[in-house]
Amino acid sequence: MKRAPLTINRIDKLTCPAGKAQVFLWDSEVPGLAVRATPTRKTFIFQGELLGKTLRVTIGEYPAWRLDAPAGSSKPNARRRARELRGLIDQGIDPRELEKQAKAESERLQVEGARKDVTLADVWPNYIKANAGRWSATHIAAHERLVHRGGEPRVRAKVKVTVPGPLAALLDVRMVELTADRLATWVEKENTTRPTVTALAFRMLRACLNWSDEQPEYAGLVPEGAHAAKKVRQKVAKPKAKIDCLQREQLATWFMAVRQLSPVFSTYLQTLLLTGARREELAGLRWIDVDFQWNSLTIHDKVEGERVIPLTPYVSSLLAYLPRRNEWVFSSPTAESGRIQDPRDAHNRALAVAGLPDLTLHGLRRSFGTLAEWVECPVGVVAQIQGHKPSATAEKHYRRRPLDLLRVWHTKIEGWILEQTGIEPLPATNRGMGLRAVG
Repeated sequence: MKRAPLTINRIDKLTCPAGKAQVFLWDSEVPGLAVRATPTRKTFIFQGELLGKTLRVTIGEYPAWRLDAPAGSSKPNARRRARELRGLIDQGIDPRELEKQAKAESERLQVEGARKDVTLADVWPNYIKANAGRWSATHIAAHERLVHRGGEPRVRAKVKVTVPGPLAALLDVRMVELTADRLATWVEKENTTRPTVTALAFRMLRACLNWSDEQPEYAGLVPEGAHAAKKVRQKVAKPKAKIDCLQREQLATWFMAVRQLSPVFSTYLQTLLLTGARREELAGLRWIDVDFQWNSLTIHDKVEGERVIPLTPYVSSLLAYLPRRNEWVFSSPTAESGRIQDPRDAHNRALAVAGLPDLTLHGLRRSFGTLAEWVECPVGVVAQIQGHKPSATAEKHYRRRPLDLLRVWHTKIEGWILEQTGIEPLPATNRGMGLRAVG
């Protein structure tokens, strides 16, 4: 290889002859440094020998890289870089491997930097998606409500826009910033207006954070022990067992108030009490689930998948008078889904008219189980009608009562409740609310 001192003039005059892919101009001042010229560009390169093998490293393009630079200058300098590469080879180090390692480290830092920008809003939808296959629609909806940002218009409500869910305030917080102090402050603030819902939100958030720590893309982002810290747990409201339940002496007043509602809501609430079903189980009832011939209801159960319960006379008369707008028994002409979505407002209006204390929709389910004791109905029968898991070995493995036996007791329960209210079903030939006063 012919060598000569590299100069800017020589580099500018260097051209690649026609028919050749490349030519080199080697520097005599720094052994191994050269300018490689191709038909399209000129590049500084360094060539050396390591462990008996020739290696070549690209330094940079000319003129972006200078041949020399003043002392102390940080601009790209080909001769300085060539000397650095020579020093590495003299130490037995392959500069190409160093470059690979540096590139890998740079990419790792970029990924880690991007990971640190991940927020709860990025993780929460993926958490729901990963678990949706084993969650019920109600459970998924509950997770979505907790992070709802609010501000959407509401129909027929005192509050004209939806209120943000309790977790909405944390959505834009980076996962790395979900410290114990941050969570404690959030719980304390939300507790001032909705402690029970906040406790539920915290439990679901905790499950999400535990899940995220098991995922490679999110592992280690949340500060260790943040949601398990004592300062956080102490601020979370302790769950209390609900005790809301209709008493026998309240039945007549409750029924009279509920009967003043629109037919769909009135029937829904009365059926909810008289079947002991869960709120969404009943709201999702379709006409194909109602068998008027054999007097049965097929309830889509969140525990067992589905269960069949008796269609008692009074409930049958109520359902028979409902309008059949679509596939849903409790239909709604205004709801996007075609069925009622939130019966709580209607129920609360009825409670206010009746002057009764607060009573949740789940309290109606609790009322069915409690009122059934007045007719001395076996606990196992009530559990099977309501879709509770068996609580004893005999019930779990040896009791599965046929529909006819359930109907005997279910009809007794319904009859006793109606007796307290002073109302009874209308004959099937009459239309209207399906009710008339006795006496």
